Amino acid sequence: MTVAPGKASPSTSHGRQPHAVIIGSGFGGLAAAVRLGARGYRVTVLERLDAPGGRAYVHHQDGFSFDAGPTIITAPFLLDELWALCGKRFADEVELRAMEPFYRIRFDNGEHFDYSGDPERNRAEILRFAPGELDGYQRFLKKSEAIFRVGFEQLAHKPFNTVMDMVRIVPAMMKLQSYRSVYSLVSSYIKDERMRTIMSFHPLLIGGNPFTVTSIYALISFLEREWGVHSTIGGTGAIVTGLVGLIEGQGNQVRCGAQVAEILTANRTARGVRLANGEEIAADIVVSDVDPATTYKNLIPSVKRHHWPDWRIKRSQYSNGLFVWYFGTKCQHQDVLHHTILMGPRYKELVQDIFKRKILAKDFSLYLHRPTATDPSVAPPGCDTFYALAPVPHLDSGTDWTTQAEPFRQAVCAYLEQSLLPGLSENIVTSKVTTPLDFQNRLLSFKGAGFSLEPVLWQSAWFRPHNASEEVRHLYLVGAGTHPGAGVPGVISSARVLDTVVPDASTFA
Repeated sequence: MTVAPGKASPSTSHGRQPHAVIIGSGFGGLAAAVRLGARGYRVTVLERLDAPGGRAYVHHQDGFSFDAGPTIITAPFLLDELWALCGKRFADEVELRAMEPFYRIRFDNGEHFDYSGDPERNRAEILRFAPGELDGYQRFLKKSEAIFRVGFEQLAHKPFNTVMDMVRIVPAMMKLQSYRSVYSLVSSYIKDERMRTIMSFHPLLIGGNPFTVTSIYALISFLEREWGVHSTIGGTGAIVTGLVGLIEGQGNQVRCGAQVAEILTANRTARGVRLANGEEIAADIVVSDVDPATTYKNLIPSVKRHHWPDWRIKRSQYSNGLFVWYFGTKCQHQDVLHHTILMGPRYKELVQDIFKRKILAKDFSLYLHRPTATDPSVAPPGCDTFYALAPVPHLDSGTDWTTQAEPFRQAVCAYLEQSLLPGLSENIVTSKVTTPLDFQNRLLSFKGAGFSLEPVLWQSAWFRPHNASEEVRHLYLVGAGTHPGAGVPGVISSARVLDTVVPDASTFA
């Protein structure tokens, strides 16, 4: 629907605080709400689900609590900033617990490597596991720091509105070899294939193929070292609850069960939204925390798109899908760490199946999350809460998840039972599965991709959908599909970019 120019504009109807409507309550949307509220905007967050969080939603089932998506915090200063904007301290409301080790990587033959934030522990572990790689690892970490100093500290919070913004960073990116893949960069320092796997798998946690994603994501290794890997007591949902509290404390609101059907526009300028129930809400600016492909394809039907037409959206490359099995056991597994990466029998070949061939392979690699190792409150007494996550192809694979989900879950269960959790099938007391189909239908993720656009070089920075929409004035994008990208630090940083691109509230006075 387009608002006729001659009608009363649904923007500054009160002659007071300008109104910002935010579509979606993931970390990006909630962080944007806090920042805009601190800048004098009246803010309404609209969430189609029954509770806030988006990918950070929390499932409660049979006395167990399951973080639906993100499980770790790696740049807590970004959260400190949000609380500080409201005159509060993050640490007073939410407890983070440092992980040590960060995670255990277990190979298919039973070998394992404990990756630590303690330099001496890491040194000892490398000497035990692959003694010839210590020097290469240390040189790689220095390279990771150099990339971090530019890629994260200088660029993650800056908008890329024009091609010149991109041109200006080319020399630095060339110097850092960002044209190489993460795996290629790691391999230039490390020769042991197991260590190459350990140091290159991180992009899979944000939807990237380690063999094609730009090596700028090698900064993750140093980012982890700089601030540590943390778990949230009470689950990541405790941060969502805290952010909602900040928003409400600013006098603003989060409305759940409110599905946006359309962004209202006049003269290619956002003027508000219309909900699925017909309600119209006026706004001076609109911020979408919905997948950019879904935002452009479905939410601005009256606007002829010049930068993101259907053909470009369709031809873009999208991240992998995710199969996630949440389960609770009636016993505890004290020898299983909080975070375990279980590498399957294949690495590159499996990644190719997921990203290139787009076939659901019979083998898989898993991220096993056992939060009760740190926080017993997320399960009934004497029980364990788990989730097992497998990267899988997005929906272009043609996989019929309505029939394949249960066989795949059974295969994951059998593998865990054989490798790490003996007797698992007999001890399960609650179970829930999500697939790429759920990401498409529940989270409105295009193609059911877990992390929106794949972070290859030609889909990064200026080449991603811009934080300030190229199609509609006063429409802004946050979340995994815009700059700087996926992962909790990325989506919170996308809200930080709004400080630069969204006009001051006084503009609308």
